Amino acid sequence: MAAYDFERLIVDIPDYPEPGVVFKDITPLLADSEGFAAVVDAIADHFKDAGITKVIGAEARGFMVGAPVARRLNAGFVPARKPGKLPRETVSESYALEYGTDALEVHADALSSDDVVLLVDDLVAPGGTAVAQAHLVERFGARLAGMGFLMELAFLDPRSVIAEASDVEVFSLVKVD
Repeated sequence: MAAYDFERLIVDIPDYPEPGVVFKDITPLLADSEGFAAVVDAIADHFKDAGITKVIGAEARGFMVGAPVARRLNAGFVPARKPGKLPRETVSESYALEYGTDALEVHADALSSDDVVLLVDDLVAPGGTAVAQAHLVERFGARLAGMGFLMELAFLDPRSVIAEASDVEVFSLVKVD
């Protein structure tokens, strides 16, 4: 696949959600059929030979990118949701936020030790959400094969946070320095 200019469809929104922050709005990229397909294809193609059986994605934009990547890889999709959103028994993993903590949950039967898992999300910033999902995968005895992101806020150095928890490959389509 030829290189795709993902950044042309990502809109900078200054001072959102607070002054000094530049929000990277990916909704124009998702709304563009060619751009959205390029995102899904690029991530799926990168991991196509990894034997992926499940893709895990965090609520909510991880669903938007992860589910079509799972379909493209002929794998199942595992939603990692905020606490209390899943109707059956769950396994939970807490993670630190700048001010406090949060958690992600998956169904207790979502993964098995036979699964080879790809973590997919729209964005990796400080890395806490990715690490929480990696820990969830480990708790099932499944093998995490890699992490694929549409965008990486490299200036926050998420790779060092991820490297403390896992030695898997981190693949990003767009890096913001």
